[in-house]
Amino acid sequence: LLYEKKGSIMNTKDFIIAVGIMFIWGVNFSVIKLGLTSLDPFMLSGLRFLLCAFPLVFFIKKPNIPFKYIISYGLFFGVGLWGVVSLGIYFGISAGVASLVLQMGAFFTVIMAYYTLEEEIDLSKRLGILLAFLGIAMIISVTDGSVTYLGIALILLAAVFMAVTNIIVKKAKPKKIFAFFVWSSLFSPIPLFIIAYFTQGEIVFINFFDSLDQNAIFSILFQVYPTSLLGYWVWNSLLNKYPASSVAPLGLLVPIFGLMGSYFLFGEEIGLNKLLACLLIIAGLAVNTFGSKIFNLKAKV
Repeated sequence: LLYEKKGSIMNTKDFIIAVGIMFIWGVNFSVIKLGLTSLDPFMLSGLRFLLCAFPLVFFIKKPNIPFKYIISYGLFFGVGLWGVVSLGIYFGISAGVASLVLQMGAFFTVIMAYYTLEEEIDLSKRLGILLAFLGIAMIISVTDGSVTYLGIALILLAAVFMAVTNIIVKKAKPKKIFAFFVWSSLFSPIPLFIIAYFTQGEIVFINFFDSLDQNAIFSILFQVYPTSLLGYWVWNSLLNKYPASSVAPLGLLVPIFGLMGSYFLFGEEIGLNKLLACLLIIAGLAVNTFGSKIFNLKAKV
């Protein structure tokens, strides 16, 4: 598989590293589920972003971006996206299905960009959206116990928040993405801890150290370092080094690794409906990414 960089090819090392990050991001959904066996979902997410911010924020200069973008990204990414993903998994949706449904964020981004940035929704994007929603319909029909209506609703809500964060990035246009991520993480933990308090009461803090077992510690550290800090640093480095059209399609591997991780770690059943749903959503993502080029090629032929 070749990826071009202004006339050159993505070297093997970069490609392997990129696939490794997709593997980490896919398996991360199962690692979240592992942490939820001990910790409240909002406490788990709050600790993740607390460690993403500290102590790095003392050593990384604030990006030259208005605070409104930094704060809003921190709230929507930390609380809206990953706080709600953790809650969805907590309420019964499997890690594998969650990784798949969350890909709807790409299509919600297309829709939001149409209304907020006046970006066109061409035929390929419309077809991609249709395929993806057919995939969601297939997931709803799954009856093996790995899907709950509340879980799906929460992950779809998280996908909407993912789209909002993408729009924020488009508007903010941060040149130093890593600094932007670290500083925005400052504004995620406190709201998450407050939500944990109002949903669970003070017991969530009283029993915190009793709940902080090996599974919880591993889950938090995995989400902070390989998933968030390393993952986003590598991803954005690749985006700076190669065309986005070459790097972005690798994201198609995330739900595949997500389902595989859930299968091997939790024994999640992967039946025909899930396979069809996976194929439809990934096909939708592929059409959304490559469709305009394919249709233009056919038109020229």
